[in-house]
Amino acid sequence: MAGIYIHIPFCKKRCIYCDFYSTTQSNRIDEYIDALCKELEMRKDYLNGEEIETIYFGGGTPSQLGKSHFDDIFKSIKQFYTIAKDAEITIEANPDDLSEEYVKMLSELPLNRISIGIQTFNDDTLKLLNRRHNSQQAIDAFNRCRKHGFKNISLDLMYGLPGESLESWKSDLSIITKLNPEHISAYHLIYEEGTKMWELKESHDVKEVSENMSVEMFSTLIETLKESGYEHYEISNFSKPYLYSRHNSSYWKGVKYLGCGPSAHSYDQRSRQWNIASLDRYIEGINSGKADYEIEKLDITTQYNEFVITSIRTMWGMDLSILKEKFGVALYDYAMKMSEENIKKGYLEVADNKLKLTKEGIFISDGIMSDLLQV
Repeated sequence: MAGIYIHIPFCKKRCIYCDFYSTTQSNRIDEYIDALCKELEMRKDYLNGEEIETIYFGGGTPSQLGKSHFDDIFKSIKQFYTIAKDAEITIEANPDDLSEEYVKMLSELPLNRISIGIQTFNDDTLKLLNRRHNSQQAIDAFNRCRKHGFKNISLDLMYGLPGESLESWKSDLSIITKLNPEHISAYHLIYEEGTKMWELKESHDVKEVSENMSVEMFSTLIETLKESGYEHYEISNFSKPYLYSRHNSSYWKGVKYLGCGPSAHSYDQRSRQWNIASLDRYIEGINSGKADYEIEKLDITTQYNEFVITSIRTMWGMDLSILKEKFGVALYDYAMKMSEENIKKGYLEVADNKLKLTKEGIFISDGIMSDLLQV
């Protein structure tokens, strides 16, 4: 099995916290789609003919594309790759793009999963974040997707936002659980250097929430969603039983994937490569037949470290049989030795030959994973 990630870098305007590669040059979408389809053809052998189990349209804002753009992309994918009959095919979308007409169009495509970037239901905070929608538009967009037959919907939330209180966070959680989506992703705001949000923090125009508040918000998130029937299957991701994001889960399980578009990453279990984060250079390279990318061959230490980071963060944990088989006795012994203290403290446990975070360990997962890494 394998996956395909399609990066759509276009946005009407940039959110002030985002550091993903994007551009507001929407007049170049047609030109870009032509190059993207060429890349799909150029790299058709990257996955060695493995069946495609997941396709993910991320961004940027994939909901900036029109029907003809999707038709061209799906035509190329179907021509050069073998798609599983039950493949999960996801699109990320902004609520204000999801008009009645647009959702109807999406429902007629091979898409079967939609991820809506809501972030918060607080209208004042949405304005601060430079989001294009308001809370009612988000709710209406979700209901339209239901109306047009989408049975697998994921909603994105952020917490730790400027001015956010525990009460306002509980309000967001109350609204989202009433909507009852199949999947919820919830991320703590990170002040990324180079973003407008970083500048506002540095100039003291906004203030980070305290560490204690962050922990309380995370705890409230976990308990609220558990009570509403969601499984906490990855640090920032929750789903109804068996409705995990198959695409994202494949990243955490070390499955091969092809990433197309500027800044998109690919992984073939031996190396990682990533395309240039420039629309101009991406299109120029593809059209010249010489894609502009960098590549990193993964040595055994890097592969081990990635195995730790990707597996420990999930509810399935790190399979100790795979650890020993793939990385050898020396790294297995190293991992178990470095786990001892956190097991004693109740932050890690071994169950069914898997090394897993406990409920308490989730709150300090970054430190635990760091302890296990080999430098």
